[in-house]
Amino acid sequence: MYEGLMEQAKAMEESRSSDDFVADGSLDLRGHPVIRGRTGTWRASFFIIGVEIAERFAYAGILSNLVTYLTTVLHESTAAAASNVNIWSGVASMLPFLGAFIADSYLGRYWTILVASLVYLLGLILVTLSASLKSLKASQSRIGFFFFSLYLVALGQGGHKPCLQAFGADQFDDEDPKEKKHKSSFFNWWYFGICLGTLAGVTVLMYIQDNVGWGVGFGIPAITMAMTLIVFLCGTRFYRNKLPSGSPLTRIIHVFVAAFLKRKSPIPSREPNQSIFIQEEEVLKAGSRRQLLQTNHFRFLDKATVEDDLDFEGKAKRNWRLCTVQQVEEVKLLLGMSPIWMGCLMFGVVFAQSSTFFTKQGNTMDRKLGRNFKIPPASLQAFIDISILLLVPVYDRFFVPIARRLITGNERGITLLQRIGTGMFVSAISMIVAAVIEIKRLKVAKDNGLVDVPSATIPVSIFWLLPQYILFGTADVFTMVGMQEFFYDQMPDTMKSLGIAVYLSVLGVGSFLSSILISIIEKVTCRKDQCWFANNVNKAHLDYFYWLLASLSVLNLGMFIALASCYKYKNAACPDTEKTCSEKRLLANEL
Repeated sequence: MYEGLMEQAKAMEESRSSDDFVADGSLDLRGHPVIRGRTGTWRASFFIIGVEIAERFAYAGILSNLVTYLTTVLHESTAAAASNVNIWSGVASMLPFLGAFIADSYLGRYWTILVASLVYLLGLILVTLSASLKSLKASQSRIGFFFFSLYLVALGQGGHKPCLQAFGADQFDDEDPKEKKHKSSFFNWWYFGICLGTLAGVTVLMYIQDNVGWGVGFGIPAITMAMTLIVFLCGTRFYRNKLPSGSPLTRIIHVFVAAFLKRKSPIPSREPNQSIFIQEEEVLKAGSRRQLLQTNHFRFLDKATVEDDLDFEGKAKRNWRLCTVQQVEEVKLLLGMSPIWMGCLMFGVVFAQSSTFFTKQGNTMDRKLGRNFKIPPASLQAFIDISILLLVPVYDRFFVPIARRLITGNERGITLLQRIGTGMFVSAISMIVAAVIEIKRLKVAKDNGLVDVPSATIPVSIFWLLPQYILFGTADVFTMVGMQEFFYDQMPDTMKSLGIAVYLSVLGVGSFLSSILISIIEKVTCRKDQCWFANNVNKAHLDYFYWLLASLSVLNLGMFIALASCYKYKNAACPDTEKTCSEKRLLANEL
């Protein structure tokens, strides 16, 4: 049978020129190998990026003005509203772990996206009803129903967000040089699409919510989400799909259990970077030809690969005492990325401020544009997205080629960790600028006798806040896009959705840390009657808070540089190079 398949593969290889099989194990929804010239690349990614633009439009309609809804409609205090927004944002950023686990283990990315989109849509519909039904006005039931609906949106987003981005990157074959180059550009244009959708949501929906009504302002995102589901389905025939490979959690636990059981065994002696591959059948069933090269760090885990007499005698289907080298190297990758993940958390704390205290600052400033029009304070977040929309094309089309050819020789222009660190430096500058501008706002309020009049408009233009928003956008171009590509690229091939979830968890944990920090500072400072987060922001000291974040950001940047200098990038290769890509795919389909 094997020889017959080989002959069939060779015949098909000879009869095809550009329409060859994709080499990375991609399949269609029916489980058949896919043709390169008919699927994937930008033809599929345009559908996926389009879906993400619409989804971000809907999500921005909920998040960006949420603190205003909580304080004005549900009558929460400023600190409580900011804390609730941070907690919800944190949960929404952590739930992608659940979605990624389901996708990588059981359903695959396509079906997880489909199910999550339906849950997302249901949550948006319920949020709209909570803001519209008169029977729920000014009652505890309304608050409970609203938060239930809000967390249902977070649940849907948890399945949608990591899988959609990983699914988009899956449309490019790492084994093809041209497609691999396009994959790096995909992450830039993906974030461009995110910001385009967010910009539209911030500018359009914020105005509708402030001037038309919350029911309409929440209803439009629900309609938009329904349309994204249709767009996603329209691109089905172009998509490349990866098979789920079983529970990554089980494989990770397996390695630690085996290493513990063999803790007294000697560490096996192997040459660094020696290519050791798992059995051919495992490679084919996993749907990936790339296998990790053995590394010399975390050597204690290599004990899990040592065979002893008990392993030879064991008859269990799963031998918890023995792992393949591939399994061990996957766990080493995860351990190696953990310090980088921790080094990114401070950026997540700073990132959380744009939709909370920045908005409350703007609410007290002169928002007039012309005679009658008032700028919604939350809509200033649009300048983050405008900055990104302007800088992403410059970065992708000018900076990367110039850096690649004239400076670094790196195909990405600069390394992923250099890109992340650059954004962290800019985010620290943004906090310094925010503190300086807040000092100016408080001084003008004091000079005009408005400190005790929280509803008064301070004669300082809201556009004074623009520098901190623009710097936020600049930092995002470097750090946010860098983190997306880093955690996707450096994860094992069977855990790509999990990689996006890890990136999102930086923002989630950052939001939680921001909420904890706010709670601690509020308890400490309010005892001395100098509350940093007083409901009257003219008496508050947000400038102190911004100085604290700037100081922590600088310290964190130093730590990140030290961690990045020690990080070893993932190294993988293809086993059994004598077989053609088409042969491998045909064999995989038969196993």
